[in-house]
Amino acid sequence: MSTFTDRLLPLALLSTVVLVVGGAVTWSVVASGTLPDGPAEVVWDKAACAACGMHVGEPPFAAQLIDTSGRLHTFDDPGCLFLYVEEHRPPVHGIWFRHHREDRWLAADRVAFALVDKTPMGFGIAAVDVGTPGAVDHDEARRRCLARTGHGDGR
Repeated sequence: MSTFTDRLLPLALLSTVVLVVGGAVTWSVVASGTLPDGPAEVVWDKAACAACGMHVGEPPFAAQLIDTSGRLHTFDDPGCLFLYVEEHRPPVHGIWFRHHREDRWLAADRVAFALVDKTPMGFGIAAVDVGTPGAVDHDEARRRCLARTGHGDGR
């Protein structure tokens, strides 16, 4: 056999395999680096609130924030999310609130808040659709939560 088939052909084949596998791995890393367009699945009663550390166990009050690095922050009460954002000022990619009466999430730009008596951390708000009678808007709900704990401008 020639030197080509004995030495160079196996090296050429190995180089091709390494190039193809390396390209596939690189592509998968880059593709998986895209930020999600919606909320992530929550493992109820296992996930911990990013603000208070309590288990997120009551879906009607859950909230999520995904920062621009792709890190997921889950909250047990909308008020905890408002406090976390106020205190940590994370670079926000997206925020979602779990609908209070339905099995779905609402994006921050499509949410209003009903005033309710009991919530996991006592903030007294629950996410509903914009336009729900008696609901307050996102900014008013945020102000109420920050005022309740002495944070923010209290207006």
